[in-house]
Amino acid sequence: MSPPTLRARVEAALRDTAAKVRDLAVDDDGAVTFTVVLSRDDPPGLVRQARKAVEAVVGVRGVKVTVHDDAPAPSPAAPPPPPVPDEMPGLGKVIAVSSGKGGVGKSTVSTNLAAALARQGRRVGLMDADIYGPNIPRMLGVDAKPEVQGGKIQPLEAHGVKVMSLGLIVERDAPAIWRGPIIMKIIQQFLRDVAWGELDYFIVDLPPGTGDAQLSLTQIVRLHGAVIVTTPQEMAVGDALRGAKMFERVGVPVLGIVENMSYFVCPHCAGRSEVFLSGGGARLAAELGVPLLGQIPLQAGMPERADRGEPIVVADPGSPAGVALTGLAATVAARVAALPAAQPVVPR
Repeated sequence: MSPPTLRARVEAALRDTAAKVRDLAVDDDGAVTFTVVLSRDDPPGLVRQARKAVEAVVGVRGVKVTVHDDAPAPSPAAPPPPPVPDEMPGLGKVIAVSSGKGGVGKSTVSTNLAAALARQGRRVGLMDADIYGPNIPRMLGVDAKPEVQGGKIQPLEAHGVKVMSLGLIVERDAPAIWRGPIIMKIIQQFLRDVAWGELDYFIVDLPPGTGDAQLSLTQIVRLHGAVIVTTPQEMAVGDALRGAKMFERVGVPVLGIVENMSYFVCPHCAGRSEVFLSGGGARLAAELGVPLLGQIPLQAGMPERADRGEPIVVADPGSPAGVALTGLAATVAARVAALPAAQPVVPR
């Protein structure tokens, strides 16, 4: 039997099954291959029926069947709209303090900014959202476990600042090995389940980088502005640039740049020395088109005071760092007050 005759018989056998067939091939040895295109309405045994019909043809020595689903692909579901951050007027002006990398003094700036605003007679809350390194309680000298009253967590208070931190809840040596959803839940709880009362300013100390904590915060509450902390070195400036761009991307105005460890003032001769490369903060501010809010000097004894829970604006407000950080608080308050009224932003 010649191959064309065998092919004709195979085709006739397949027609009897009503299977939708394509790519039929019959070789000289009697091996047959074909594809069955199944629709949603075809009976489940149609492929087996087509195979048996071909196997019954005299001269067929092997059958290989491929199945193709002809059902239309489901149209992709429209992605859910991004969450709209809530207005929380009781918190006052919500300001995020962020940095591109660790070790630039972001928590020092957050603590002293909050304490300086409180010293100016403002009602201030400070939320430590740095879940990987919650140092705010130590810097403010609080370590008690927060109480729960009427279903609300009661924030602790120090130097006129209400404070809440994961460091007040978990053990000191407990590592934070958490994924994004848990981080978002913690930030949500700190915002909505803490009895903050009526505030003028709500400062949020964020972890370094541009990760889950930053994105979660922008999705839960409308931020009125972000303060970016850097040091003069180009490595820190480059990381801070990425952090600032993240806030721009989600519609949060960058209030300006703080250059920490900007210079050193000798406690004996009052001479000023630039320990690191100079001008990094100013260059970053110029690139972003925002002001350089302040330059905070290195100061002997400041780390020891922080370990004792004594912000420099409280312990030594007349020192170079105390003066610079007090001035920073006034500048930030003025910048926030000058912001135009805005509707809640939607992260893009």
